[in-house]
Amino acid sequence: MNKLLFILFLITGSLLQAQSIQLEPAPTTLKDLINLIETQTPYSFAYSNTVNVNAPLASNLQHSNAINFTDLLTQLKQDQTYNYDKIGHTITVEPIAAQENQKTYRLSGSITDPSGTPLLGANIYVKEAATGTSTDENGQFSLQLPEGIYSLSISYIGFAPQEKTVNLNKNINISSKLEEGGENLDEVIITQNSKAVDIKKPQMSMNRLDMQEIKQIPVAMGEPDPLKSLLTLPGVTNAGEGSSGFNVRGGAADQNLILLDGTPIYSDSHMFGFFSVFNADVVSNLELYKGGIPSKFGGRVSSVLDVHQHTGSDENIKGTGGIGLISSKLMLEGPIKKEKGSFMIGGRTSYAHLFLKLADNDNSIKFYDLNTRLNYRLDKKNALSFSGYYGRDLLQLGDSFSTTYGNTMGNLKWEHRFSEDILTHLSLFYSDYQFNLDLNIKNFEWKSNIKSFGLTYEWKHYLSEAIQLDYGAEAIYYEVNPGTLAPKDATSAINFKQIAKEYALEPSAYIDVNHQLTEKINLRYGLRYSTFYRYGPQSINTYANNHPAVYNPNFNIYEDATPTGSIDYDSGEVIKDFNTIEPRAALSYALNEETSFKASYNRMAQYMHIISNSQSPTPVNIWTPSGSFIKPQLLDQYALGFFKNFSRKKYSLETEAFYKDIKNRIDYVDGADLIANDNIEQVLLNGKARAYGLEFLFRKNSGKLTGWLSYTLSRAEQKTQGNTAEDPGIAKGEWYLSPYDKLHNLSVVANYEHTDKWSFSANFSLQSGQPVTYPNGYYEIGGIPVPNYSQRNENRLPTYHHLDLAATYTPKPNKNKGWQSYWVFSIYNVYNRKNAASVRFTTNEDTGANEARRLSIFGALPSVSYNFKF
Repeated sequence: MNKLLFILFLITGSLLQAQSIQLEPAPTTLKDLINLIETQTPYSFAYSNTVNVNAPLASNLQHSNAINFTDLLTQLKQDQTYNYDKIGHTITVEPIAAQENQKTYRLSGSITDPSGTPLLGANIYVKEAATGTSTDENGQFSLQLPEGIYSLSISYIGFAPQEKTVNLNKNINISSKLEEGGENLDEVIITQNSKAVDIKKPQMSMNRLDMQEIKQIPVAMGEPDPLKSLLTLPGVTNAGEGSSGFNVRGGAADQNLILLDGTPIYSDSHMFGFFSVFNADVVSNLELYKGGIPSKFGGRVSSVLDVHQHTGSDENIKGTGGIGLISSKLMLEGPIKKEKGSFMIGGRTSYAHLFLKLADNDNSIKFYDLNTRLNYRLDKKNALSFSGYYGRDLLQLGDSFSTTYGNTMGNLKWEHRFSEDILTHLSLFYSDYQFNLDLNIKNFEWKSNIKSFGLTYEWKHYLSEAIQLDYGAEAIYYEVNPGTLAPKDATSAINFKQIAKEYALEPSAYIDVNHQLTEKINLRYGLRYSTFYRYGPQSINTYANNHPAVYNPNFNIYEDATPTGSIDYDSGEVIKDFNTIEPRAALSYALNEETSFKASYNRMAQYMHIISNSQSPTPVNIWTPSGSFIKPQLLDQYALGFFKNFSRKKYSLETEAFYKDIKNRIDYVDGADLIANDNIEQVLLNGKARAYGLEFLFRKNSGKLTGWLSYTLSRAEQKTQGNTAEDPGIAKGEWYLSPYDKLHNLSVVANYEHTDKWSFSANFSLQSGQPVTYPNGYYEIGGIPVPNYSQRNENRLPTYHHLDLAATYTPKPNKNKGWQSYWVFSIYNVYNRKNAASVRFTTNEDTGANEARRLSIFGALPSVSYNFKF
């Protein structure tokens, strides 16, 4: 019986192989041929998604109209692209393994919108290679691939995706203009443009927001705010309403590196935190790195906020703007020379001071800022660009007091492409922050500032399909004026005083390697070497045992130590120098196309510090460099995460656990006087900090209802011991809550596209109250009550929460040319929550009883704005 079955099997196999196959219509692709064979024979084909069945047939089939199956298989095997093996009634198709000498070529290009404006973050996916990349701030991308025919999928949020087929038999540069209208496509295509997790990239602890998302989030005053939008992300908090700065994973505001087109910005707010310095109309997008920070970034130990300005159109004059209740803005863009160069200029101003004048109020508060970006392509290998920003705030209280402050920055960049594999950027930048105070009632003025001059040279080098290098060098020179106190005229009782100016240089070099080890394992590892030199001229005090602050056990306080002498340093003479090796590493392991684990480690050094004992940075941002008494802050951060996309990327989940350890975190003795202090080291103590927690981000990426839910459970603590075993330090030398600790932080953001004309959005925020120090009792001296305070940050403000709603009305949603407009109606803090900005303890004048008074900034705040573009 077994012999009979075997003979029948041989006969059947022989008949099948001798069977003629009608090749009509003539197949042009492998998919056409497979369909013809499977419909005319019992054979079926098996192949992986690395086989491009839609590519043209590489074999020229020799036949009239019909061909014997055996001859067909023989001809297919002559194809040098795939192996064809017959196993029973199954034909397997597998790519022929690439030979060591197989040629590879560079696929590069640029992606723009219909007006020629480069799109940052556009996705390019190569189906056959199961790999992809995204465009840089100039809309450019580059990939190295083996020779072959590839299908490209190009996509960007809000634009219709494109499909391209490329025969990569040489270095090829392509350009694509994406058309607007991605919202009209079916759901499968929309998910290609979603905010789904990039499973395979080792980058973690990074969030990217584009202006489309930012403009949908309701905020106070009705003005879209890139910085306020960060507060909806996991691990990001602030000090409360109306406060400037933001805190990342328990870090202080001065531990954030804020870059605008690659240039550091030293203050991030207008009007004491009500507005950020970033105009949403001139910003393209922003990226916040909370951990796993690439080696190209350095100088801060908490986060990097990389903000990119909009690149102007090189084809048509365009404009956008908006008119709100207390501020308005306008941005214009267009070609300098068509398809060669472009300009963008934007301005914004407030007019709240006009309403004060109408009410016969002598006080005034206002701000304005200007942004610009110029781009010009010299030729195919060279391009120049310039980015600029200038902003100022003015606060005036009658004739008695006025202050002006703000940022200035400029960046000139030269882009040069040595080859398809090597791209460089050489940048020269300037940035400063100035604060001026005019106190008429005391007849004096106060000025302080920080200036920096920088040079960076960055290289991108594509060694192979699997390895990409990023390396470069940077040098920043700092000039810091902590304060100049000057009388306004001869009648002033104030004497001129100049706090010693400070000078420093921060050179560094870095290298990053992006390495695809296997189909599932991707690595990024690198090293940054930073140095820091503190220069004269300056006179530095010396103290006994090198302790500028000494503890007085009789009064249980720290006092200024008496200098034992001083050392005078000449101009250009090194006072102190430091150097730090900063290793970085990140890894991703893809379980499949939808799930991965990631891990990262980074060490970072911070040499510049803000001297402030306020929990939220004020306009009086006094920066100081590391030196004889202030050591550089050193961070070690570890993170582990799980990432997953669901339902064809309709939903995504990101979870991360992190731990941060910071050495040399400065703290201040109780009652520290920081303003106009020429010996600031006498009120400082060196300690350490740590933060750890779990972050959770769940997103819905497509459909009419989109948005995200973020939650962070974390702890941030500091420990500051005394100079000797007898000194108590802060909080008896034990761990205590840092001012930036927020145990719970929850945000829910939802956007609903109801119709073409109406869309709605909501934002709910809840976070633990800010740690503060309350009095826990009082005693009387001569009938005067004197409060007795608890340990540092042992108490909390009440829980902070609010709900914001907004509706957007577009009268003519299908109008794509000429004047287009929309209205935004919003209510901040819908249920009128009286969140505490601070709690002040005082005595009731009527009853004489002690009481606590809560200061709230906002109740419910409605607003409306009219926005337009043309």
